[in-house]
Amino acid sequence: MLLETYEAKGLLTVTLVNGQTSTPGVYAYRGDLVLKEGALREGTTHDFKPPEALLIHAALIIENDKIKFINGLLPKLELLPVFVAKYKEDLAADCIALIYVENIAKALQVELEGIIYLLLPFKEGLVWNELLEELYIEKSELKGLSGEEKVAIAYAAAKTYQSKAPLVSFAEAEQNTFIVVKDASVGAI
Repeated sequence: MLLETYEAKGLLTVTLVNGQTSTPGVYAYRGDLVLKEGALREGTTHDFKPPEALLIHAALIIENDKIKFINGLLPKLELLPVFVAKYKEDLAADCIALIYVENIAKALQVELEGIIYLLLPFKEGLVWNELLEELYIEKSELKGLSGEEKVAIAYAAAKTYQSKAPLVSFAEAEQNTFIVVKDASVGAI
């Protein structure tokens, strides 16, 4: 199973949901997905530093050991090709990819390795809540459902979602990036 393989390789972190949906053979995951593993700690053979890059708050649907749906947050657009290079063999030909990106100014679509990625600007909040809003899913529709079923409902809604974002080359998408300035006034004092 693909998720078990990812877990064994240490590619899943901060896992919230990891299990089969009510449809046999269809699995859901929510958590962080590693894009770049951390380096080995000096003097060890199996102790790694934290990951260098993540797809944050990812949501996946896996069917027949292929990723059919992927959602999450990239801090920088330049990490999208990193994701594609690492996971392209696991993406289904009809994979639906809705990726939030912190450093883009407007919604865009790009095609990489045969998959169209809908890139959505992200300012703040929870990625999952933003996804539900984008797909017009009311939280009341999810009440009482398992985490796996909630991801399955998001996937079902994403299948019929139509974006008006223009399809551009990755180079054009890079021209729509900006430097993200984080407000240091939040957090513990």
